[in-house]
Amino acid sequence: MKINKRILKSIKTLPPFPVTIQKVMALAGDPDSSLTELAAVIRLDQAITANILRICNSAYFGLRRPVDHVNDAIMHMGKQNVLRAVVAAGLSRYFRSTQGYDVRGGDLWEHAVAVALLSQICAARISRPDDPRLFTAGVLHDIGKMVMGEFVHEAWQKIRELTERQKYSFLEAEQEVLGVNHAELGGEIALIWKFPDEILKAIAFHHRPDLLADGDAVPWIVYLSNQVCHAMGIGVGTDALAYRAVGDVAGRFGLKQRDLEDMMARLHKSLQDARELVSIVSEPGKKGRG
Repeated sequence: MKINKRILKSIKTLPPFPVTIQKVMALAGDPDSSLTELAAVIRLDQAITANILRICNSAYFGLRRPVDHVNDAIMHMGKQNVLRAVVAAGLSRYFRSTQGYDVRGGDLWEHAVAVALLSQICAARISRPDDPRLFTAGVLHDIGKMVMGEFVHEAWQKIRELTERQKYSFLEAEQEVLGVNHAELGGEIALIWKFPDEILKAIAFHHRPDLLADGDAVPWIVYLSNQVCHAMGIGVGTDALAYRAVGDVAGRFGLKQRDLEDMMARLHKSLQDARELVSIVSEPGKKGRG
């Protein structure tokens, strides 16, 4: 319990959630908002403006000619793509190396972006509308690891004992040894950041959507996307294969093996094009990964 208190206290050291992203999320979810309103908000944040232009001019959007003004970038990208770019540009700074999970910050960020992209690919596959919550929930599903890493590292031997010898899942081992797991802690962070309830649930239950009473599809889509990215080995750590499945989630959405294979192929292509979303995790002035 002593470590648990340290973990919960350490949440306070996280930088506050960027106001610009909060405003963009609100506008992106408002069907009556305009691209002009989006531009007015984004222009107030020079760092995000610079990254919006960088992402807009990347292979991800494949424009024929470069764009050098944020208004033009927003017109080319559209409201939902602007949301994705703003979330990526504003949140990459939270992702750093996490010793306890044996994964580099850049790899964990790539995993986060991959889950976000696959969530949207999955939503399209099951004929759901483009939901702005999916990308945000996908990118942030593992935000709890940013705080938990050092504590998992300290307690690694105990956690390994439970997962390898007593067949605990990694989530159960975290809970047993540290008093909290990274998904639950992510939900606490989302609460502090005043996220909408549906995004908070998708983060807090991204390994156990079956524990939710409501039928919202977003946590299930994020769960499935996370499982597939684990299976593909995208940005995973030592914990990736130590989680329990919660049933036939693909079947829940009427997805067959060929559907999953096609989604994986689409993700591979999307991730290749989205390297700018991944590389902005690098420090200013340094060349991005990929």
